[in-house]
Amino acid sequence: MTEITDLKKLPEYQEKSIISRILLKNPGGNITCFAFGKGESLSEHTTPYNAFILILDGKAEIKIADKYYQLEEHETIILPANIPHAVTALSNFKMLLVMIKQETK
Repeated sequence: MTEITDLKKLPEYQEKSIISRILLKNPGGNITCFAFGKGESLSEHTTPYNAFILILDGKAEIKIADKYYQLEEHETIILPANIPHAVTALSNFKMLLVMIKQETK
C-alpha cells in the first residue's frame, strides 16, 4: 500500500529509549526509521549489509572501525558491510537506515 510518511514525526521520541519503525523489509534489505533519546546507543556490531544513514533530526556520533564521525540533520554516512560500527545519540536524534545485503561471490 502506498502512503505518504513524514519521517521527522515518525517514530516519536521517548526518553531513555530507542524506537524504530520498519518501513520496508525484504530479503535484499530493509528501510527503518529510528528515534534515539539523548545518550542512547547501539553498541558496536557488524552486519552483512551495507548501510546508508540519513540524519533526519538532531546529532549523532557514528563509529566505523576505529574512526568517529559526528553527524547532524541532513548529513549522511555509509557503513560498509562486515565492518564494526556503533551509534550514539549526542542529542535526541532520528535517522533513516537503509540496509542493502552485501553480494556474496
